[in-house]
Amino acid sequence: MQIYEELKARGLIAQVTDEEEIRTLINKGGARFYIGFDPTADSLHVGHFMALCLMKRLQEAGNKPVVLLGGGTGYIGDPSGRTDLRSMLTPETIRHNCECFKKQMERFIEFGEDKALIVNNADWLLDLNYIQLLREVGACFTVNNMLRAECYKQRMEKGLSFLEFNYMIMQAYDFMYLNNKYGCNMQFGGDDQWSNMLAGTELIRKKTGKDAYAMTITLLLNSEGKKMGKTAKGAVWLDENRTSPYEFYQYWRNVDDNDVMKCIKMLTFIPVEEISKMETWEESRINEKKEILAYELTKLVHGEEKANKAQSEARAAFGGGGELPQKDIKVETPTVINVLVAAGICQSNGEARRLIQQGGVSLNDKKVEDINETVTSGDVLHKGKKVHVKINLV
Repeated sequence: MQIYEELKARGLIAQVTDEEEIRTLINKGGARFYIGFDPTADSLHVGHFMALCLMKRLQEAGNKPVVLLGGGTGYIGDPSGRTDLRSMLTPETIRHNCECFKKQMERFIEFGEDKALIVNNADWLLDLNYIQLLREVGACFTVNNMLRAECYKQRMEKGLSFLEFNYMIMQAYDFMYLNNKYGCNMQFGGDDQWSNMLAGTELIRKKTGKDAYAMTITLLLNSEGKKMGKTAKGAVWLDENRTSPYEFYQYWRNVDDNDVMKCIKMLTFIPVEEISKMETWEESRINEKKEILAYELTKLVHGEEKANKAQSEARAAFGGGGELPQKDIKVETPTVINVLVAAGICQSNGEARRLIQQGGVSLNDKKVEDINETVTSGDVLHKGKKVHVKINLV
């Protein structure tokens, strides 16, 4: 199976501009493609993970990735998928976050001569002459078309700043710059990026007459509600200082039954033929599938040794890999102490308080020290080493 057909079989492809041309380029290893990463934090998260896996697949098939760090676009902030304005980051924070991204990406992508490039759009965007940009690029965009873009439409009622309105133009300019300087002929991104990516392909065609292509991937971590990119405490980070290998493993171990095979297809490097066999397994083997998913992804992000350790710890904690018990509870104020009682883990507030003070309660894999710490839906409460309950707030 060739790489384009494999991407389709894994359910990764959402939209493409010119399918036959893209299929030919990718299958022959002729794509020099880029994916952009805006440095909004000092760690990549699960929302970036799928894009990194896609880059790795395409690189292994002979295509050339260009990683674009948004050191320039990070000053603006992408309005796609957001209901409010992003926090303004300082130049120092943006530079620091870019450096953190670089280190993490080296685990997935092979950089070097005739391999993958890593570039930063701060190198060209921060020195742009505004009048020159308006004349050279702005004339290629109509406000009417821009306002029809989904990324802008959803913000019109709550307010779209002129700062954010420029994001599409900046992203399109990135593609044109990379096309001119590095021969980039293709852009990949999440399916919420479609409008911005089309703007880039059209800009290149208008200004240079060259062909340029765009393909979006079906981000189960994005278009399907971001439900799988978030834990109760925020994003699932690739930096183990933010999300430990054990937490990362448990996150994937506890995905919804209906999402397991989808995640295995889209995120692991298990051959498609083996995945097809797994789809025929009896329903009783669902936990085995979840363990495979959790192990494979933890190994990709944290390495085999830490994946083995996380799996061993999880099996010890949850009795050999059995399904994690869940409790649906309703409390007005979901503090640890209230949830312990409501879930029947403790019989009274007094018992819960004493247990916490004695160090006998953990939330996910961190010991609880504050009885007023908040529990949110999806958290796992541990009482000692034998009682483990996933909390669903209703």
